[in-house]
Amino acid sequence: MRRFLLAMTSALACCGLQAQAAPGFDQTRQDLASVCQASSSYDLTVMPRGLLFDRPQPAPYKVELQDGVLLTDGVNVRLSAEQQDRVALFERELRALVPRAKAVAQSGVDLLAQSMREESAGLALSADAQAELNRRLAARAVELKQHIAASTSTHDWQGDMANQYAQQVASDLAPLLAGDLGQQAISAAMSGDLRAAASLRDRATDLGTQLQPRLARRMQALRPQIQALCPAIQRLDELQQGVPGANGRPLGLLHIGQ
Repeated sequence: MRRFLLAMTSALACCGLQAQAAPGFDQTRQDLASVCQASSSYDLTVMPRGLLFDRPQPAPYKVELQDGVLLTDGVNVRLSAEQQDRVALFERELRALVPRAKAVAQSGVDLLAQSMREESAGLALSADAQAELNRRLAARAVELKQHIAASTSTHDWQGDMANQYAQQVASDLAPLLAGDLGQQAISAAMSGDLRAAASLRDRATDLGTQLQPRLARRMQALRPQIQALCPAIQRLDELQQGVPGANGRPLGLLHIGQ
């Protein structure tokens, strides 16, 4: 489900710098989410007992699944034994998919944190600045991975949640990087090494234009892990086929294809 996968990959955005100002990064996130060519107009909430799919429009607005029981907008849908089995399997297999998807998201957090450390190593930061960057990256990664682990709903990742995380990281890391390079440039200029000072200024400028696209390209390494989820998503689509809602129309909880 695109909304489900977008929620998962949105979590990855917050480990980069200035994601809001880098359309290429958001496009990469969209590309990863489209790997399985799956979409849904619903948000998903995994409850202790049952699953809830909800959307603002059109009806049905709420679809609930619990142990083979199906409700659409509060109406209990009469199902055949075979349809009840499908609903029960759909719930069970989607529940099994959620931790796998979270594991991919957490791998993405680690990937971007490691990528950021490797990219910053090429900036020739001072030892103190590099150590502080590593410490902050590790803290942010732990925070985000905890958020992913605790999340039970795609509502947790709606709106500009990912951008809010990105802004927090940017406000935490960007001044550290720019400040260290700026201080090195000043020191180089005062010592008469104008070439080194110019080089340092160029590195600082590159932070806003080159770093984010490079991080976005590194995210493509997640593609095989996301592709591994596609058969399970295809299976969910197969299970929902032939299960009607209260209005007699197919449930359509997710759609496979462009």
